[in-house]
Amino acid sequence: MRQAPWRICALAGAVALIALALVVTMTRPSGEPHDEAGSRQPGGVGESPATPLPTGPDEAPRTVPAVRSFDAAPGPGWAPADSTRVVTDPDGSLTDEADRLADELSVDRADEDAGPGDIELVLDDDADCGAEGYRLRTDDQRVTITAETDAGAFYGTVTLTQAVRGQGGIAQGTVEDRPDRPQRGLSLDIARKHYDAEWIEARLREMAELKLNQLQLHFSDDQGFRIESESHPEIVSDDHLTKDQVTDIIRLAQSLHIDVIPEIDSPGHLGVVTEAHPDLQLRETDGSATPGAIDIANPDSAEIVDDLLREYAELFPSDYLHLGGDEYAALYKSDPDASYPELAEAARERFGDGAGVTDLATGWLNDRADVAREAGKIPQVWNDGMHAGGEVQPDQEREVTYWTGREIGAREPVEYLEGGWPLVNMNSEYLYYVLGEPNQFTYPTGERIYQEWTPDVVRGSEPVPEEFRDAEHVPGGRFAVWGDIADAQTQDEVAAGITGPLRAVAQKLWDPAEPELEWAEFSQLADRVTAS
Repeated sequence: MRQAPWRICALAGAVALIALALVVTMTRPSGEPHDEAGSRQPGGVGESPATPLPTGPDEAPRTVPAVRSFDAAPGPGWAPADSTRVVTDPDGSLTDEADRLADELSVDRADEDAGPGDIELVLDDDADCGAEGYRLRTDDQRVTITAETDAGAFYGTVTLTQAVRGQGGIAQGTVEDRPDRPQRGLSLDIARKHYDAEWIEARLREMAELKLNQLQLHFSDDQGFRIESESHPEIVSDDHLTKDQVTDIIRLAQSLHIDVIPEIDSPGHLGVVTEAHPDLQLRETDGSATPGAIDIANPDSAEIVDDLLREYAELFPSDYLHLGGDEYAALYKSDPDASYPELAEAARERFGDGAGVTDLATGWLNDRADVAREAGKIPQVWNDGMHAGGEVQPDQEREVTYWTGREIGAREPVEYLEGGWPLVNMNSEYLYYVLGEPNQFTYPTGERIYQEWTPDVVRGSEPVPEEFRDAEHVPGGRFAVWGDIADAQTQDEVAAGITGPLRAVAQKLWDPAEPELEWAEFSQLADRVTAS
């Protein structure tokens, strides 16, 4: 039957449209997502991205502190893309680290099926990375950070973030990295100079960028007591941190894998306590007060200090409690027993006829160490609280923060090491930032620390004997800020002044070997790769 011309034309047009539709369908992968305009979109979970991924740099990663090793491999490396996600097990413990990394890099988060372009965080008890180490592998344009612990994984994310800031990504290959020393930190005197909570939190973030993991807070001294107390509110200074603020500081520190260590110094540096309790003031034979010193023959002195130790042991979850012990003024006298006969008599009554004031001071610190251990803490003390000779010896279960060789009866670090006490390096020659530069102190420079100091240079500029140059004997160090002349610098000036030294200390505690970069190059790198 003959068709009308218009019907023939219509049929031909329909066939052409069907053919065109078939061609378009055949050239488009099945199931590929599209936007409303029909343009290609990134693939689904675990799929390869639809657009070419950016390539990473060719050079080894440059970070602060420097990574310990990088084994390069042929390949395009990795750089963040629009499709990049941070992936980790949603039921594991690395979700906080993954969330933080995603925020830092402004990319998405996912819980499974890592693919090209992605970053995956993995915990593996058998990774052989050490307690704070990690392995960062770049392959198939994806990054895998593997660690035995959350802290190790966190440090891997810090390395990756710095590589992105400084080089745009990371080269193909494998980073194997771990710190040389387990204790790496900052000690801050908030007793003589009050620092607000926001400033302290900013320092925590700066420390985390440098893989530092300890903040020691010296919050009691002659000039102030700077944390709220419920057991003895009468000693607290007007300018102080509330316990809620301290809890917030600790919470932030824990999220950054930083341990906050409290220090309540005794039997010296207790001027605020004796001001509130004059009956506990140490006095000489003529009745004159010995500044800052508490009467260690008075049982009430021990009671108030132990109240405080127990209170803050509960507030601070740290494994450590610093007990001070330094600069007890009674021992500065040429004849302490004659200057303080009541102390000498108390020593003889407790420790025998041959005992004296030095023995009483040693016994005092031993008793405070017992309180710390009963609270589940490892005691730390200053080296000039460790008195040689006498009837009473310092107990063994403690660590010694070594800062000086200026004290009466000063001993070389090796004597402590041979005695079995680990030394935390706080060498005042390099690591003391004393506001106002009194007593021949000068502000330390990062350059000098970077060029001359290592964790094993505990006193002066010479390292301890070779058999003690390891983490077992010298577990690390802390850079210290002291507020002797509190108004000599503002908070902002302190922050600026310690930036270079903290960077240098971080480098040398992570890897004591001679750095590859010159100081100027290192400083410029730090400016590029850290957010502080």
